[in-house]
Amino acid sequence: MDDGAAATRVEWREFEPAAFEAAARTGKPVLLALVAPWSAECREMDETTYAEPRIAANVNDGFVPVRADADRRPRIRERYNMGGFPSTVFLTPEGEILTGATFLGIDGFRQILDGVRETWDAKGEAAGSVPRGLQDETPPAGTLDARVEEHMVEQLLAAYDEEFGGWGTDVKFPMPRTVEFALVRARDQALRTLEAVRTHLLDTHDGGFYRYARNRNWGGARREKLTDENAALVRAFAHAYRYTGDEAFREPAERTVEYLTTTCWTGDAFAGSQGGDEDYFRLESTERTDAAPPPVDETVFADRNGLAVEALCTLAAYTDDERTIRYAERARDHVVDELVADGAVTHFRDGDAVGETGLLLDQARVLGALTSSWSVLGEPGPARAVADWTIESLQADHGAFRDGPVDGPGLLDRPHYPLDPTVELADALLDLALLTGEDRYLGVARDALAAFAGAADRIGVEVAAYAATVARLREPTAIEVGTPAGSDIHRAALRLADHESVVVPDAAGAPDDGARLVVDGEGRGTAADPPGLEALLTDTGA
Repeated sequence: MDDGAAATRVEWREFEPAAFEAAARTGKPVLLALVAPWSAECREMDETTYAEPRIAANVNDGFVPVRADADRRPRIRERYNMGGFPSTVFLTPEGEILTGATFLGIDGFRQILDGVRETWDAKGEAAGSVPRGLQDETPPAGTLDARVEEHMVEQLLAAYDEEFGGWGTDVKFPMPRTVEFALVRARDQALRTLEAVRTHLLDTHDGGFYRYARNRNWGGARREKLTDENAALVRAFAHAYRYTGDEAFREPAERTVEYLTTTCWTGDAFAGSQGGDEDYFRLESTERTDAAPPPVDETVFADRNGLAVEALCTLAAYTDDERTIRYAERARDHVVDELVADGAVTHFRDGDAVGETGLLLDQARVLGALTSSWSVLGEPGPARAVADWTIESLQADHGAFRDGPVDGPGLLDRPHYPLDPTVELADALLDLALLTGEDRYLGVARDALAAFAGAADRIGVEVAAYAATVARLREPTAIEVGTPAGSDIHRAALRLADHESVVVPDAAGAPDDGARLVVDGEGRGTAADPPGLEALLTDTGA
């Protein structure tokens, strides 16, 4: 049970079969508190609403209270998240949803308790519902054509905020993967968005990026710092530096790596998150020196470390920074040694607590880390094993990938085919295909994305990475280098390549001590040295 449970008067149970069996046996609904260790609202609800004696007694007597950590139990998060944390969800004993909300104060909680009790007494199990994404096991398949990318460019233009930067007119999220898509297709939008993110969300004293801004003008920052979100921004800023050569984009990336490798470094790998204590982060720099910073959740999650390793490899590709490389290698090796076995990735290990094995996002991001390590450092690790296990264990007949095992109480026994992790996996599989020369990985990636192509015209800018990966699959591009990683021409290729291309070190088909451009399996020219490679890429527009 998480630490916040101790601040409450509720008799919490784990999200396990026994809790749902008890609900069925006693005829009571389940109250699920889905919490995150970095959320100030979760702590507040624990210390106020759930600590109120009469509310706690009501919950303990009339419900089966269940609690789950959203970071440690991603499959629960994907099925029961009400749009933020805490998620306060009322369920039938079968795990179907009666109603739900996010943070509830004492009065609001009393009202929802009364409403749930009335609904349950009147309708019982019939009042429950299953989220749409879990009702149909078949995603909307279609064709991966040029229209997918064209539609996303139209979406960028329509959703872009010309006045303040970023996409949307309300809450502003950094959207680093959308930035990466725009860097090739709408660069001014991408750069202006990164400038706004740097100005408003970068913690200039302690380092690291805050999660998002509450206001259209990027004001009202939410102060939590999550490792994967910071890593994604390191990668986006690094790519912006590659295209512009502007130190204004390199510096935030390097400062964030400093934050990740100090505040978020456990000694072995990267911690999961740091809490968002508003009082602390509003202090002036001189005042923070004597104040206690918000706590860090030191759980080493496979997915967050995978993305961090990939981000550090990306930055190192453009800067040759040895310290960045060392930390990428250390985190990669720890994850591989402790969390990967025969290609299956375990979400985390923390003493006696062990996460689930075989979650799609863990598999995808660890594979992304390994392919990046291969391309930049020449060190593939168990990339093939991770890819093969994922394909064999999680891919359905229609091509899409399940988010993990199909078992457990509540709605965990229903298959879920999430788009975002599928895109990340397809992207990593494309990289692996170009690194290995094995087209079967391209086929799997195409099938996975085609499984969702029927809904491509409804996908918004939040999932621009889908269109980016579709575009990459339509014209896979590699720079094959005939030398090991670290040679002059390999380092030049990393700097010169479009960020949607893949650099392949020590490639069998490349000229000795030179490089070859390959587009969709066809050679487009060779170069004997870095200046020649630059000329080749300029002439071909690659």
